[in-house]
Amino acid sequence: MKDLVIVVADKNLEHALNGLLSRPEALGIRAIETDIYRHPQHDPGCAVHGVEFISNFAGQYRHGLLMFDHEGSGKEATTRQELQESLNESFAISAWGGQARAIVLAPELEVWIWSNSPHVDEVAGWRGRQPNLRHWLIEQDYLQEGEVKPIRPKEAFEAALRESQKPRSASLYLQIAEKVSVSRCTDSAFLELKSILIDWFPPEAREFSE
Repeated sequence: MKDLVIVVADKNLEHALNGLLSRPEALGIRAIETDIYRHPQHDPGCAVHGVEFISNFAGQYRHGLLMFDHEGSGKEATTRQELQESLNESFAISAWGGQARAIVLAPELEVWIWSNSPHVDEVAGWRGRQPNLRHWLIEQDYLQEGEVKPIRPKEAFEAALRESQKPRSASLYLQIAEKVSVSRCTDSAFLELKSILIDWFPPEAREFSE
């Protein structure tokens, strides 16, 4: 039986999670064996049919995660927390019992990307450019003075890529997740993910020889 199966809405989130899970020590967990699958109906499919979809894997994995963006899910009239709690209630009475959880990202995955790390600038094609990325975002009204994260994170990231003429690619999410310090991210969904993983897969106790 493998450790973890994750069902996600798209390739960007798949790559971001692959990058994060390649650094178990940064997350405070042991190394785990994980498979990630994309729901064919993306965010709406995860929101409506995600529990049923991932329940097909119950019994093959110790734990399961369902992850998708609140924005574009078709459930925007429900708060992120309400939607997440409803899905977790469905998990509790599914084949998973309490061994699977839902994490809804609000508004979307790109809120995890933005930090003061120079790696973000490099991946977005802004290394050495003037004005620097933060100043450009402020000039373009994507970012408020004194804030770290744009109000519309996905729109801001895609605009930055267009300006630097960097092709859009899911691999950019992998590159950022492999390098940027996870301690910089204060997003509530990210912190929930980290907490769940630590609870399920705590670091292995070191063996001390006498």
